[in-house]
Amino acid sequence: MPLVLDFGSIDATMLDTVGGKAANLGELTRAGLPVPQGFCVTTDAYRMISATDGLAGLRPDKARQRVLEAAVPEELREAILAAYAEFGDDVPVAVRSSATAEDLPFASFAGQQDTYLNVVGADAVVDAVRRCWASLWTDRAVSYRDTNGIDHGSVHLAVVVQRMVASAVSGVMLTANPVTGKRDQVVIDASPGLGEAVVSGAVNPDHFVVDAAGGAGGAGGADGAVGGEIVERRLGDKRFLICPLAGGGTEKVDIGENHAPCLTDRQILELADLGAKVQAHYGSPQDTEWAIDAWGELHLTQSRPITTLFPVPERAVDHDGFHVYFCFSLAQGLERPITPAGRAALREIAGAVGRVIIGDPRSDGYTESAGRVFIDVTNVLRSRTGRAFFPRVLDVMEARSAEVLRGLYDDPRLSLTHTSPWPAVKRMARLARRFHAASTALRALADPEAAVRRARRTETKLLQTAEKKSIEEALRDCVVPVLPTVAPTALVGFAMLALTSKLVRAEPGELQTLLRGLPNNVTTEMDLDLWHLARKIREDPDVVRVFQDDDVEELVAHYREGELPEAAQHGIHAFLNQWGHRAVAEIDLGLPRWSDDPTYVVGVVRNYLRLDDEQAQPDAVFARGAAEAEAMIDRLARRAKGRGRLVRFALHRTRMLAGLREYPKYLAITLFGALRERIAERGAELHAQGRIDAAQDVFFLDFEEMRAVRADLRQRVAERKAEYEREMRRRRIPRVLLSDGTEPEVTQHAQATPHAPGDLVGTAASAGEITGHARVVTDPVGAHLEPGEILVAPSTDPGWTPLFLTAGGLVMEMGGANSHGAVVAREYGIPSVVGVRDAVVRIQTGDVITVDGSMGVVRTHGEAAEERGR
Repeated sequence: MPLVLDFGSIDATMLDTVGGKAANLGELTRAGLPVPQGFCVTTDAYRMISATDGLAGLRPDKARQRVLEAAVPEELREAILAAYAEFGDDVPVAVRSSATAEDLPFASFAGQQDTYLNVVGADAVVDAVRRCWASLWTDRAVSYRDTNGIDHGSVHLAVVVQRMVASAVSGVMLTANPVTGKRDQVVIDASPGLGEAVVSGAVNPDHFVVDAAGGAGGAGGADGAVGGEIVERRLGDKRFLICPLAGGGTEKVDIGENHAPCLTDRQILELADLGAKVQAHYGSPQDTEWAIDAWGELHLTQSRPITTLFPVPERAVDHDGFHVYFCFSLAQGLERPITPAGRAALREIAGAVGRVIIGDPRSDGYTESAGRVFIDVTNVLRSRTGRAFFPRVLDVMEARSAEVLRGLYDDPRLSLTHTSPWPAVKRMARLARRFHAASTALRALADPEAAVRRARRTETKLLQTAEKKSIEEALRDCVVPVLPTVAPTALVGFAMLALTSKLVRAEPGELQTLLRGLPNNVTTEMDLDLWHLARKIREDPDVVRVFQDDDVEELVAHYREGELPEAAQHGIHAFLNQWGHRAVAEIDLGLPRWSDDPTYVVGVVRNYLRLDDEQAQPDAVFARGAAEAEAMIDRLARRAKGRGRLVRFALHRTRMLAGLREYPKYLAITLFGALRERIAERGAELHAQGRIDAAQDVFFLDFEEMRAVRADLRQRVAERKAEYEREMRRRRIPRVLLSDGTEPEVTQHAQATPHAPGDLVGTAASAGEITGHARVVTDPVGAHLEPGEILVAPSTDPGWTPLFLTAGGLVMEMGGANSHGAVVAREYGIPSVVGVRDAVVRIQTGDVITVDGSMGVVRTHGEAAEERGR
């Protein structure tokens, strides 16, 4: 049971013994990197303190007090003092917390436990160690663990004791750009004195960005053979200096504004070189702290993974060249990760798309990252036909993604390599012949009512065919053919709408009116069925009273027990018989259907019962839309004069057929419902065999694992569940991601958005944009932030963290892109701009402001009078 370990005895495998920070410092020391001398007081020492038992059940303040009052055993004290004596007599040291849940790939814990700088003397070192132990139970640390789903009882604390660097200049360096995601850029924030000024956000630092791909011919090339190019430099005022005091402790000194750079170009590039070595050692982007002493020697004082970068799909590592990935998950409205079973289903369907639609069974455009599904669209963007077609499809389903992709056309890495349309034309013609698209379209044009009946019969045929196949075969053979089989019928409706636009002049919005209240839309039919259920319940005041008095969870429990009043019980049962295979996020086969969990359905019914305005009731809205559409047909036919009969012919088909646009997806989801029942049966078998802990755990397996005969799958399921829960907390998902990690939506937005008069300009710290009410807070103690309000503060330290949980955005007067507030804002996914001069004066509580974390701009829209009285 080691109580103290020298850095040279520590490596990355010793997380449970030394915590994250010490494990990284030991790993860097053993790699020969310039880490100041140090040792670690291990987690065994923390456990040796009897007061640490049972702290997880106490209030944070009580837990801290118990640790602070605990005696340090003499054996432990002597071990600490012996290690400290190896430094020399009364050598200044930094004493820093190193928790077992710290500096992890998914949670940095930046600043959540305490650090004590310039600690001098044996007694002071022991006291600082004890205070670090107690800081495991600060309110901010407890809140951060809660947010990241980390069990308090599983976390223990080691303490790092490290020789202080007499810093002439210091700061933070990230080996990837945390705002744009670009992996080949190094971002450096620097300021004179101790690095705490930069880390805590107490100073507006100098900010430099080095393009590691720029080569030695960049700004530093003339000084020597140091690689990279400085592509951005922004000098801060560096007004405050944190410096050590004689005898121990530090002080913050106001030295006035200083706009001279604190680093030479050579030092900047040498730092970038060091960052590249650290990243190469770990194999992933790193968030580092560094210091340069008075003699110009560079020291590395910390390294941890950058936890906020969205991971690049792994296939980019295995393929040479440049790739563009489009997030299919997000385009389908899913910010959440997709379950392993759901992704397994989509992989099978993607393979069928390559074989059936693209005509290339080797097509490997499908890929995954962070539990989301991406499509490699590199070749699409290098094709003239792809550029003409694909973004137009996205204009309908996810217009922002289309805009981002069009913004990449000028990238020289995406120069056109396929300019002829004929390969695509031949492929579409072959597909049309295989699925008889022309005859389907002609029959729909001639008799739209009969075409609708034929399309509706597809559901029964689909399920009958799938029943004879394995799950994988059903996904491969039954889902993709639905689109070319049914889509031509719906496309006739939209083609007729396009024809009308050529036959008669339409005012803006008139053609859209024709698509209101469309018949034959399964989604509308489902919504109206749910409304009709609510309307039937409204006929009985006693039933209405039950829905008003009980909350949704109670109502669902009553339904499961068959205890709801008859009208509600039978009505919900009938609805679920018809529509129970639908769900929110239903493209994920692994998520429960409404028939599995009717909470959503019951909640909607409960809300419908509050709808008293007859004009706002769904059936009235639908009928009104249909009447407006029919009136528009008459208006356009009259306006067309001699072409009026042709306009009526075309628009009748638009009305009859366009609603079928929802039907292909409905058929796929219907099949998912049937396959999900088969998977659930297998889950029950695996559970009965003791190979998974619960039947529903089967959805955290892929199909091959589900079929496994003897394997114990519980550990695999547990690991995937933990990963899934972590990904559920990820708040920023890129629409488009490049293989170098860049999120082009961020970079395009920054380039396209000009600064307007009155804009408050700072440093982009956390990408995204939000408009909301400002809440100016100068002291976090007792501060209250309404959910979604934008926190405006002079600066933040770890004590502010609980406020971030409800903040919609963050604006700080001080700090750089790598200061504590910026790091936590990125982890929580809230837009942030830092280094905004006089923010707390120029913005007042209640002002409506827009925080553009990509551009580094805060826009004010004036005050909200109702907020002024708060």
